[in-house]
Amino acid sequence: MKWTSDTQDAQMRKREFLLDVADRRVPGVIWTPATPGKGERRPVVLVGHGGSQHKQADAVLDVARPLVQQHGFAVAAIDGPVHGARRPDGGADAAKVIGEFRSLWNEDPRMDEMVADWRAALDALLAQPDIDAGAVGWFGLSMGTAYGVPLCAAEPRIRAALLGMWGTSHAHGERLLADAAKIVCPVLFQRKLGDERFTPQGQEALFGALRSGAKEIRVYDGGHVNPAGRQLDDGLEFLVRHLTGKAQ
Repeated sequence: MKWTSDTQDAQMRKREFLLDVADRRVPGVIWTPATPGKGERRPVVLVGHGGSQHKQADAVLDVARPLVQQHGFAVAAIDGPVHGARRPDGGADAAKVIGEFRSLWNEDPRMDEMVADWRAALDALLAQPDIDAGAVGWFGLSMGTAYGVPLCAAEPRIRAALLGMWGTSHAHGERLLADAAKIVCPVLFQRKLGDERFTPQGQEALFGALRSGAKEIRVYDGGHVNPAGRQLDDGLEFLVRHLTGKAQ
């Protein structure tokens, strides 16, 4: 891991990093509380961002801020394929990014590469003295589920996962079903009543394939947009509860 920046404000410290994984440069970021702890290790939540976004998108910060500022967690994210700092243009044109991602997903979604990138990032993060290897969570909706399902299937260090807003109605549904059947950690799966991109049946099928003995699906009003309000609160509460053992 190579640290590339280190900044902070009154509430959060942000450190950006680069990893070399096979022939790929993997850009990432981790947020922690601005005030160092007293030697204790803190849970870490890995955030898989949505399509057209990037590792520091507003939707990622919506997860990071409450977990870091209110609960003392660490939160980390890496850019997905053809997103963010993996692109020469930085991904400023969201329409261009999502168009390239859809083509990529249909042709070669790079699931195995993303699993390797995330596992390398987790190795590096858990080498930090303030991160608790026994309290790792995943927060990933939409594209964060497309890559989160294979990761959670392969990575036993993930102790709880928030997934959803993706299903089997797009390409590679059979791969996701097979991976879902390997996921044993507690899972909260979220879907939206007005989701215009994924069918209810395909999302229910993906949820049903999860092997976890502690899984729940919750349905919310609205379309395929970033989580907010009760949906976001439910996801954060689920991860805090499972990673700390404390009811909210």
